[in-house]
Amino acid sequence: MSTGQIRSLLQGYAIALLSVSLVFAATLLLQRFFPYPFLFLFFGAVMASGWFGGTGPGLVSVVLSTLLVDYFFVPPFHSFAVSASAVAYFVAFVACALIAGWVGASKRKNVAALKHGLDMLEVRVSERSAELMKTQAELAHLSQVLSMGELTASIAHEINQPLTAVVTHGHACVEWLSANPPNLEKTRQTIERIIQDGTRAGAVLSRIRALFKKEAPAKDWFDMNEVIHELTVFLRDEAVRRHISIRTDLVPGLSKVKADRVQLQQVVLNLMMNGMDAVAEMTGRPKELVLSAREQDAELLVRVEDSGIGLDTETSEKIFHPFFTTKPHGIGMGLSISRSIIEAHEGHLWAVPRPSGGAIFQFTLPIQPRESDA
Repeated sequence: MSTGQIRSLLQGYAIALLSVSLVFAATLLLQRFFPYPFLFLFFGAVMASGWFGGTGPGLVSVVLSTLLVDYFFVPPFHSFAVSASAVAYFVAFVACALIAGWVGASKRKNVAALKHGLDMLEVRVSERSAELMKTQAELAHLSQVLSMGELTASIAHEINQPLTAVVTHGHACVEWLSANPPNLEKTRQTIERIIQDGTRAGAVLSRIRALFKKEAPAKDWFDMNEVIHELTVFLRDEAVRRHISIRTDLVPGLSKVKADRVQLQQVVLNLMMNGMDAVAEMTGRPKELVLSAREQDAELLVRVEDSGIGLDTETSEKIFHPFFTTKPHGIGMGLSISRSIIEAHEGHLWAVPRPSGGAIFQFTLPIQPRESDA
């Protein structure tokens, strides 16, 4: 291990000790104003330790936080014993602290991986630029290398959705724990959702990398109706918050399709989120999102309709171009990635204006006989 690595490791553990110490002091000061243990600052210390220090410092901060909470804030006080009435609360605190440490460490790894990818991209662009000066024939190869920039942006876009869900569920977990008494069943369900979204983030990342490396998608048979139903449940709370109604028009008994389930989930989720963004600021007519799926000419047709501001003919095609966006803070990668995914499955994705106002995004997938596995 080099001197720089040792210094970085020591700095990580120092951050863990300092952050937990500061949070402990702040919690002692705030404790007099609350009738129950105010322990939420410890989660921030644990996440910061994992984020800036990595897995080791994150675990150290979890252990220190657990010992301090046990000794000073969980009855019997000034003892490492835990009373029977406080066991569930204490266990829930430890579980949330572990999750906070894992989220922080994962974020650090993702940032490090992205930085490494950008550094590698810069090196490769520099190398290919030098070759371009020698021969014009290398231009096509250089363009393929520069497309790695699109990969970096796509990762940032697609991974943001499950990570945002993780943060949202984390806040919900804190709310359930702050109830008196703590709602442990809701806490358990929320933690399960955090694990699911964390797993989905990893799956999305690997699928996007495979897509831009031109690897074959990991295809398997599944029911598109199930995917749509799962996503409507997943976005139900967000739709209620935005006062948007989500309706489905699904034909029972649809033929199963052989495709990459994670990638198709991302496509439908992206179309639904775009539709919700389009109708969020609408006034004067109902805010709604309609999802449908049916078979048509040996293909599966999936439609996502919204009652938003709509599309003109020129924008209907431009929105699929990389980095083109109609959102003030968008990066213009979602629909480009979605079209790449659908085309990799031998399908087609396009958009048209909705006759009653709004837009319709739809895609097709070929329906293959189950014997094609042979």
